[in-house]
Amino acid sequence: MSERKKILVTNDDGITAPGIAALVEVAKEFGEVLVVAPDSPQSGQGHAITIVDPLRLKKQDIFSGIESYACTGTPVDCVKLAKNVLLNDVKPDLCLSGINHGGNAGINILYSGTMSAAMEASIEGIPSIGFSLLNHTWKADFSASQEYARKIIAAVLNKELVEAKLLNVNIPDLPMSEIQGIKVCSQANARWVEDYKEGTDPRGGKYYWLAGNFVDSDPENHGGDVRALNTGYVSIVPSMYDLTRFEAIPELKYMESL
Repeated sequence: MSERKKILVTNDDGITAPGIAALVEVAKEFGEVLVVAPDSPQSGQGHAITIVDPLRLKKQDIFSGIESYACTGTPVDCVKLAKNVLLNDVKPDLCLSGINHGGNAGINILYSGTMSAAMEASIEGIPSIGFSLLNHTWKADFSASQEYARKIIAAVLNKELVEAKLLNVNIPDLPMSEIQGIKVCSQANARWVEDYKEGTDPRGGKYYWLAGNFVDSDPENHGGDVRALNTGYVSIVPSMYDLTRFEAIPELKYMESL
């Protein structure tokens, strides 16, 4: 790298989350960092945007020497405001989202605010990486995640991404010495099998609390991200926002003559 880069950092756990602090510490080694993150947790918001209420940005003094703003909107709102307002439509060299408290392998990419923020940046032509640690707790140890984030960011900045404009990176919750390495793999055929727990509030009204199990349906020899994580590897899935099922186009061509 011959010059320092402009790096946008965001997340979905909120600007005060330990995970984003860990990511900022790494990002500032590579360039000038701008942080725009939600002012409160926005997990599970997916690609939601705010279209009814006004959005607000409040300057923060959380990260020493780093320009930072808390946004009242969603993770995707944060990226849109960063690019269109704070950066005056000048694209940063890289967008980093995370480090998320909890994994985003398999189908979770669709629900994840972390990955949706990175995806929004990639829609704008900005190389983007979402980082997630398989530990939901606020006191999670992000040291191994930082080491792998450092390696991956350096690799991306040193070699331009051509086809892989959006990377979904998940890190197992293991000490650095126990992580087996990195596997570039596909998104697993893994999804949530929901179980809604029914309860009754103090006024006698029913409510439902989402629970369930995350089930990997891939065969044992499939190279999906869930299997990689379960065997101690950091998973990298090259992703994209185009949801076209290209294989199905020939099958449906007959409809053009209906």
